[in-house]
Amino acid sequence: MDWRDVIDEVDAGVERIAGTLGKLTDDDLRGQSALPGWSRGHVATHIARNADSLWNLLEGARTGVEIPQYASLDARNAALDEGAGRGGPELIEDVIATAARFSEQARTLPEDAWNAPVKAMLGWPHPAWYTVFRRWHEVEAHHVDLAAGYGPADWPEPYVRWASAATLADMAALPEKSLGALAGYRITATDSGDTADLGWAPGAPEASGSARALLGWLSGRSDGAGVGVRPDGPLPVPPPWPHEPAGF
Repeated sequence: MDWRDVIDEVDAGVERIAGTLGKLTDDDLRGQSALPGWSRGHVATHIARNADSLWNLLEGARTGVEIPQYASLDARNAALDEGAGRGGPELIEDVIATAARFSEQARTLPEDAWNAPVKAMLGWPHPAWYTVFRRWHEVEAHHVDLAAGYGPADWPEPYVRWASAATLADMAALPEKSLGALAGYRITATDSGDTADLGWAPGAPEASGSARALLGWLSGRSDGAGVGVRPDGPLPVPPPWPHEPAGF
């Protein structure tokens, strides 16, 4: 999928998040999210600060001066704690305004800057255009993390198609030590036909399901409903997601 089309998908995803947040009371926002140790206010604040952080990467691509995604992990966490206790209107305004700022940056970035190299917070490099895809992950996954009625079944089909294929491709490129309990597996999306051989050999375990079911499981946003394993047994715990993208 072309990154230019993804900007519109991201904008629509942010509108859905704002709609979800608008239905929550301040007590709801201070309640536990699906992420350990984070309230829903933390998740909403993170969505906004992530937009700012990815704006930084695009600004670095625009100017040619490297700008880190976040000043530091400690600074990122402090900003989340500081913003988490705000009321609904302030959180919604923050999410919408920062998302609009990111989208404007993306839409107006000069063509010759889109392939400029930038670095994720964890240090891996990628071209500037991939920042838009990273934002798509953040918007859709963290909407689920609000634990407010939006789940993998609600993900738009374009996101599922791209993210499931990308997740399998990225996992197939990971070193064995990073695969955890999935080392040696083959994973197959039964509807798209996409596969990832994670050191698989004939007779080794396999996991399969629809692209949507696999993405929910591999991203840690579902318990693996709709995913089957062969031979029969419990689903293994996937490694942390998302993964460093393959091919850059």
